[in-house]
Order: sequence, then C-alpha cells, then structure tokens
Amino acid sequence: MDSALTWLGRKIAAFLMQELPGYRPSAPPDPEALARALQPGDVLLVEGATRIASIIKYLTQSSWSHAALYVGPVPPLQAGHGEGQPHADHDPHVLVEADVQHGVTTAPLSKYAAASVRICRPVALTPDDRDAVVAYARSRIGQAYDLRNVIDLGRYLLPLPAPSRFRRRMIALGSGEPTRAICSTLIAQAFELVRYPVLPRLEIAARRNMTRFTRAEILHIRHHSLYAPRDFDISPYFAIVKPTIETGFDYKQLVWSTDLPLEAAPETADGASAGLLA
Repeated sequence: MDSALTWLGRKIAAFLMQELPGYRPSAPPDPEALARALQPGDVLLVEGATRIASIIKYLTQSSWSHAALYVGPVPPLQAGHGEGQPHADHDPHVLVEADVQHGVTTAPLSKYAAASVRICRPVALTPDDRDAVVAYARSRIGQAYDLRNVIDLGRYLLPLPAPSRFRRRMIALGSGEPTRAICSTLIAQAFELVRYPVLPRLEIAARRNMTRFTRAEILHIRHHSLYAPRDFDISPYFAIVKPTIETGFDYKQLVWSTDLPLEAAPETADGASAGLLA
C-alpha cells in the first residue's frame, strides 16, 4: 500500500512541478549584481512559473511562490545524492531550497536567471545566529518529502476558490516531519532555531500594577508550517535588498529607445518599441 501511495504521490508532485507556458518575468535579475548583493542568511524569493506556484500565488495573494536560503558555496560531498554537484556550466550551488518533488536540495543562482526574484535580509542578525541558520539549512539537505501524503498533495490539483481565513492553512502540507521539506517551512524553522522573528502574531496586553495606558507587546511564534514565501517580503524584520541599487545605480547612464534612431530601436514581442535598453 505504501509503495502505491508513494508512486501516486510522485506522479502528482511531478504534475504540480510542471512549468506553465507563457511566463515572462517582469524584472529578471542581473546575475552578476545578484551574486554580489547576496549574503549568507539572505532569503531569495522567486516568482515561480509551475502549476503549484500559480496556486500558492493565488492562496497568498502574492507574486512570490518559492523561497530559498542563500548559504554560500556548498561542497559537493556535503549536499548528498549528488545535489551539490555543479551544473554543466560549473556554477557553484549556493542556495538551499525545498519542494514536494525533490525534497531539500541545493541549487545555483543560474537556476533563477530568467525569473523575477527578491532578496530579503534579516536585520541585525548576529554572526553566530547567521551561522546557526545556515548550518541548520545545510543539515537538512537530502531530506525528502513524504510522498505518501497524497491527500495533502491532491489539494493542489483543484485550485478552487477558498475563503481568505482558510488559505494559509491550505498551504501547509502534512504534519510533523514531512512539512520540513516545504520551502518556506524549512527557512522559518531555521530562523526559529535562533528565535529570530519572521512574521509572529502580536498581542498587546496590559501589565499588572501599571496604568491602563501602559501596554506590553508579546510576540507569539507562528507554527512553521503556516509560513508562506510572502511572509519574508512583508516581515518588518527583513530588509528588501535590490541589487541594482546596492551595486551602484545612476539613472543618467540608462539608454532609452527614444534616444536612438527609430530604425535602431529594438521591438518587443508585441511589436512595440522597447522603452529601456539595458
């Protein structure tokens, strides 16, 4: 029975991870600027183009469907199952990520060269805690998602409209160990280890023996299975890092299509003249 469920789960996961045609990133990154801007402990959000990505974006009402943790170069032997081996172009694997098909793996930045991405950086994270976050993510490389949880996977086959109060719980897959193979869950657990807040629930309570105007803000840790990629984007404790700004930006150096002779201006796919030339 377990083998049948695993086979079915593998089929469902492969279907959900198929890319949808027609995806065009709104602002693909400059690979060199992105590589220079990233630091260990940074969370890289990705605007995915797979079937499950489109459902996650609907459920979270966000552009971001996937999250990966930048950990720096991963030695091939550490990655396990060959996932840390460089690609054919010899790009080093510097990201730790997770999905329902492959579990926790490593990846090079070039994997997302044609996708819109965003860097979210934990503010004031101490060097020791940063190292602990990175070490936790590395220690999970090779962990697989339990594909026998076909009911959890199956909920993504039919992206039916869902009330907003139920959408976050629909993102959480499984319970216990299997949920560690979900991208935002893995990263949330890493930061939870050092008690760094991502998007905790905030409760304002009155303290005893104080005036009614005195309040204490109490943070409640949200369960890691309920985190979504967008939470790192809207978190008040993560800074948004934009490589084009971090590495130096001078709008006076931009070349616009209106600055060129009409016959020299390139055309976009819909036939219109491009506005900004890189």
